Formats: sequence, structure tokens, C-alpha cells
Amino acid sequence: MRFKIVVASIICALSLSSCVTDQSSSAGKEKSYNSLSGRSGINGPTLVVKIDDTSSARPQIGLEDADVVYIEQVEGGLTRLAAIFSSVIPQNIGPVRSARISDIDILSQYGKVVFAYSGAQAALLSVIANSNLWDYGAQRQSPTIYTRDPNRSAPYDMVLRADLLLEKAKRDQREISNSKSVGWSFGDAPAGGVAIDSVSLRWPASKYEATWSKTEKRWLLSNGGVANFAAGGKQLGPTTLVIQSVEMSDSIYRASDGSYTPLSETVGTGTGYILRDGRSFKANWSRPRAETGTTWTLTDGSEVKFAAGSVWVALTDRKPDFTLTAPTSPVSK
Repeated sequence: MRFKIVVASIICALSLSSCVTDQSSSAGKEKSYNSLSGRSGINGPTLVVKIDDTSSARPQIGLEDADVVYIEQVEGGLTRLAAIFSSVIPQNIGPVRSARISDIDILSQYGKVVFAYSGAQAALLSVIANSNLWDYGAQRQSPTIYTRDPNRSAPYDMVLRADLLLEKAKRDQREISNSKSVGWSFGDAPAGGVAIDSVSLRWPASKYEATWSKTEKRWLLSNGGVANFAAGGKQLGPTTLVIQSVEMSDSIYRASDGSYTPLSETVGTGTGYILRDGRSFKANWSRPRAETGTTWTLTDGSEVKFAAGSVWVALTDRKPDFTLTAPTSPVSK
């Protein structure tokens, strides 16, 4: 915890001009908010880490500190995570896994960020190296940066020392993009919506459940009925859960078993749901170009504000299954 506070202070000092501030007349102090999550923090240099999302990888390390997490479909119908850190960067993050072609488009809207991953198919490595990312894959870095956890088995044992990686990027004089708005903003929930207790999300070989917690005011995540706790002991779960309906197609890349790598189409337009405050809002998304952010609007064209806190984005081509909140029975007199 001490490391996180120190890192946040250093990053803010280095990038003070990018901090979003709010003058509080009552406290008389400046307060900064992260543009990606809306929570108290800074707009620091952006680090993206690919993280395994199978049962063998859990509990995942450092994931609770991510500002944004994308759930992507990969080969075999499994899912993998792209975790975006800025307001707080934990010392250890993992288990780190390999990159996929969908990452290029997903991350283009964030600017020139540091991209950490365990490797990729040979044909994809050159694409990553020539993309608008700072390529800091494990194949190019020291084992002191990409470490191995002796208590985990391969390939679920690679753990990133994020502090050492960012120090390396600084020595390399990389100009890393600070976090910025990527289309959404934060504020009060719109009127309407549907009250729900939970939602189930499915991919061919992966399943998520998100249950609304009134006490914690966030969606608590489970996988196949098993609560998803981070290694630090906190159950994972966003304040705003985004279900983004996307088209999926076979890319030109193949896994070692010959199966095609799916490509999630995140540029264009589509539909989905914004889940916040125990309610679901049907919405439309738009992202005209890879470099622009993804905006979310209601059917009347008004923006859907997100709730301040971590954001998880589920990229899927399957319909979610909602459990509606039962109506309250009138009290007998």
C-alpha cells in the first residue's frame, strides 16, 4: 500500500498539468480525479497489462487497482483481460499472458501507452511493434521485470514488476500518454432504466456473473458461480459494468492448434447496456475511428453518464441474461 501511494504521488508530480482538479470551497483544497474511472486519483502515465482469465490464473494480482478492464474473447471461446492502470499502479500485476490482434484497436483510443504482455504469435509481434503502443513485451525485457511466482505453475506464473517496467520506460525516454477521457464521463444516472439484481454473461468457454451490492455500491463478480477475489483479498467488481455488443470474426492469426484468433470489432457503432446503481440502461455505442473514444448514448441521443469508480467492459456477441429486481410488496396495515 505504501508503494502505491508513493508511486501515485510521483506520477502526479511528473504530470501535474494533466490532473483533473476540482476546487472544494469547503475544504479549500484541490482534489484530482482520474478521467478513466472518475475516482479520486490522477491522470498519470497509462500502463496496459494483458492478464489471464482462466480459473488456473485466479486469484489475479493487482487487478483490483485497474481503472478499466476489458474482457476479450480469445481462441477456444475463453476470455482474457486487458487491464488499464493509471490512477494507481500496483507493484505486482499478473498473471501476465500474451497479446491478441483485438488489443491494437481497443488500445488505440488511449494514446501511446506502455503495453505489457508475455508474448504473441510471431506474425503479430511485428504488428504490435509498429502500432501506436510502447511495446514492452516480456520477449524484450529482463526476468527481473517479468518475474516468476514459485507458488504458481506455468504458464500462469508470470508476474510483472510494474514499478521496474515504468522505470525502464523512463530510462528509455518514452513519452507515455497520460490517461484521458476515452468517450465516457461521470455523473448522475439518467432517469429510467431497469432495476436488476444480477446479470450473467457468457462466451463459448467462459462465464461471468455480476451481482449488485447495495452496501458496496458496485457489481461483485463471479465466474461460474465462484466469487472472483483478487490476490489481495478483495472481490473484484466495477462500479460501472459496460456490456458492449460487438461483431466477432476470424482474424488472419491462428493459435498453435490451428484455431483462428477471434477479432472483436470495437470501431464502428453498436448497442449494449450500461449497468450502474443497480440498474441496466440499454444504450448505443459509437466509435468512428480507432483513435477516437467510445461514446454511449440513450435512444434519445443523450449521454449515459458512468458512476465514478472502476469500469469493466465486456466485449461479447451474446445477449446477457438479467435477473430483475422483484417488486416490493406493499406493507400490510
